[in-house]
Amino acid sequence: MASASAQPAALSAEQAKVVLAEVIQAFSAPENAVRMDEARDNACNDMGKMLQFVLPVATQIQQEVIKAYGFSCDGEGVLKFARLVKSYEAQDPEIASLSGKLKALFLPPMTLPPHGPASGSGVAAS
Repeated sequence: MASASAQPAALSAEQAKVVLAEVIQAFSAPENAVRMDEARDNACNDMGKMLQFVLPVATQIQQEVIKAYGFSCDGEGVLKFARLVKSYEAQDPEIASLSGKLKALFLPPMTLPPHGPASGSGVAAS
């Protein structure tokens, strides 16, 4: 069974900041940067391929860090960590900022479609 010290839900906001910073730092480690670059190259900016190639590598990198804090070393551990971080985002702007930085490391930037909301009176035909 799990050891008594494996209580990830007990992370305080301060501890969550430390873990987030470590996860972000892990992405910049040379071997992980190479893994992410290869995954991005394979994905070719295609969202379906991002899920296929980039997300698994990003998940593995996170797992390597968060397992030291009692999270299981699988997708469920990453989800529990993500939920914990999300629960602190509204209360702590620094956690929200770190979380945004982490997401930006493996999610492509979202672009608005060119037919976004019209500003002012526009091209609507009458």
